[in-house]
Amino acid sequence: MHTRGQALVEVALILPVFILVLVGIFDLGRAVYAFNTLSNSAREAARVGIVNQSTAVVSGHAIQHAVALGLDAGDVELAFLTPDLSATCSAPVALGCVVEVTVHYEFVPATPILSNLIGSLDLSSTAREPVERTYQSP
Repeated sequence: MHTRGQALVEVALILPVFILVLVGIFDLGRAVYAFNTLSNSAREAARVGIVNQSTAVVSGHAIQHAVALGLDAGDVELAFLTPDLSATCSAPVALGCVVEVTVHYEFVPATPILSNLIGSLDLSSTAREPVERTYQSP
């Protein structure tokens, strides 16, 4: 009879910790997914930026590739830099300049306990590619 009560107490003590670890693993998976999506979004937008230097088109492409994250135009930064990355290229962008796309996302854990412990995480990803063709879409 005493062992049944002891097992119940042990389960009551371990179960909350086990559930917290389990949900933490799910939140870690969500964070990895979010970062992978951000990286893909920045790379795809940079690929568009090397042939089309329209800010709206490049930002729209980044947002389109991160639909699950719910990004908006304010989350995408676009810059055209000189080949040595020391200054911005003047308009019109010349061949050899580098397009730099940075995508930002604020990750919030789904679990209130983890959200209180670690808060929100600011994730960002940057991709750089050299401009291959100068073109501004109408």
